[in-house]
Amino acid sequence: MKPLKKMIGRYMNVVTLILISFLTLVIVYVQIADTHRQAYNDAITTFQQMEQVLEQNNDELAEISEEYSQTCLYSAEAIAYLIQDNPSVLDSVEELKRIAVFMEVDEIHVFDETGRIFAGTHPEYYDYTFDSGEQMMFFKPMLTDKSLKLVQDIMPNVAEKKLMQYSALWSADGKFILQVGMAPVNVMKATKKNELSYIFSLFRVNPEASYYAIDRTSGEIVGSTELHCVHKNIRELGLSLDDIPGPTKGFHATVNGQGVFCVFRPIGSNYIGRVLTNRELYGWIMMNTVVLLVCLVIIALVLMWAVTGYMNRYVVDDIYRINKKLHAIASGNLEEVIDVQSSMEFSELSSDINRMKKSLLDNSRKMSYVLSKTNMYIGVYEYNEGMPQVRFTEYVPQILGISPEKARQLSGDYRIFREFLSHLRSHPFAKESNVFKLDDRYIKVEEISENSNFFGILIDVTEDTLKLLQMEQERDYDHLTGLYNRGGLENFLASCLEKPEEFCESALVMIDADNLKVVNDTYGHEGGDAYLKQLASLLGEFAPGHSAAARLGGDEFVLFLYHYQTKEELLGAILALEELQNGSRARLRDDLYVPLGFSFGYCLTEGHEDYQALLKEADEEMYKNKKSRKAGRS
Repeated sequence: MKPLKKMIGRYMNVVTLILISFLTLVIVYVQIADTHRQAYNDAITTFQQMEQVLEQNNDELAEISEEYSQTCLYSAEAIAYLIQDNPSVLDSVEELKRIAVFMEVDEIHVFDETGRIFAGTHPEYYDYTFDSGEQMMFFKPMLTDKSLKLVQDIMPNVAEKKLMQYSALWSADGKFILQVGMAPVNVMKATKKNELSYIFSLFRVNPEASYYAIDRTSGEIVGSTELHCVHKNIRELGLSLDDIPGPTKGFHATVNGQGVFCVFRPIGSNYIGRVLTNRELYGWIMMNTVVLLVCLVIIALVLMWAVTGYMNRYVVDDIYRINKKLHAIASGNLEEVIDVQSSMEFSELSSDINRMKKSLLDNSRKMSYVLSKTNMYIGVYEYNEGMPQVRFTEYVPQILGISPEKARQLSGDYRIFREFLSHLRSHPFAKESNVFKLDDRYIKVEEISENSNFFGILIDVTEDTLKLLQMEQERDYDHLTGLYNRGGLENFLASCLEKPEEFCESALVMIDADNLKVVNDTYGHEGGDAYLKQLASLLGEFAPGHSAAARLGGDEFVLFLYHYQTKEELLGAILALEELQNGSRARLRDDLYVPLGFSFGYCLTEGHEDYQALLKEADEEMYKNKKSRKAGRS
């Protein structure tokens, strides 16, 4: 359960958060839509400029290619005339190379009428024919038509796969075919301007934007500002050809692990695309949103301070004051009075609580009155770990036998009261559950607890307990000697022999007092009783902690020896008893002593539980002992 201040604050926070979130979402949505529109328009504008540049470059390339082809053909005609005028140069490779340098060509090849190279600047090509490769076969029609003057498109040559442009024609005398090869440097420069990578570099004003040219059939990336992506398939980037034709205003995707916004447009056989990272696209939106949130939060804080301040002052603080008073009452201070008059509602609440408190006090007095009319002293107590005081009825101090000062101390702190009860519980009365001995009193304690609340009853059972003890004394003990009687011994032996392992080595000793009749006849029954008491005292004090003595009746006694670790220790105790047979005296009255003798016989229990049989066996041994002792005296 949260405090009211926090609940009001939380409610205000929730409402404010919802309003701020709604406004923020609307503004962010508008900004994102505008950003998409602007990014799409920028991409389309760039694509249109690219198309214009490509068109201009194509025109320039066509013009340069045409000019280069004518230059190549003119060079071939001039070199053919030179060779025709001086046929001896065909025998010198060096002369032909000088002519090539002079005419600014890279290769000169001379074919015979069968189409075989027999001279030129590159002897390694000798014996190549028009059938030696695709590039060579282009010129094969010249073998049947000497009027042909052919200029080949730029393509790799047969031997080195080097880009070259070749032109060929027949010499004026028709004796040989002259072929000239030129490296198309200027054409390649113009062609490079038409490469997509070059075009992309012209428009890469924003470094966060990347451009891609993708083959519309295979999906291969044929050009890109990201050079490591060239010749890859767009699937390796995370795109698909199916994604590109559909959206008309751009689409979002993941490229190279980054979120991006893509705009593509078909240009020729390719899709040209502009890809902008989300960070670049939405970065300014984040900045604007942060500024907006700061402004909204400031406004919300001012409103919350005004509203919650008013609620705390006129509502919550008065509730806190009432709760504080209620806590004092719940802690046992029933004299506390609640008087909050800040509003009509609080005034009525204060009055109702005071009436309820008075009713509780009346109920406590009524309970004490009812208990006082019973024949038993009953005390009731209650305490809670959350409050220090202990509430109990007026009979609790009487039952515990404590002074008023001690009673105030116990009621003032539940920890002291609980410690007092713990001390009481440390002296349990073994014959009755939940009954404990306190000095000469016997007190029954019943307690229940729920969570941290404790409720208990104290009952003075001294009278009943003393009656119980007296009944047990009369039932189990001999009234003359104070030893067990036959019934008490049977109960004790039954409990012992049920757990022979706890009593280790043990024995039953049957004892018969000597000369009891003589003492009775000489000193009377009072002397005889004194004689028996002296023998009982001797047996009761024999082997403390290892013996239990009983009088079966008349001059018959039983001594139970137990809890010896070894049989030798047990037999040693029996020998000690034997030493007392004739060496003791009984004091019958002042200055009157007589010899105290007895006969005994014993039987080791050895785990047997039939103590009647054991007593019979010990009794037989006792008679043997008595007989032998009489024979010794005679």
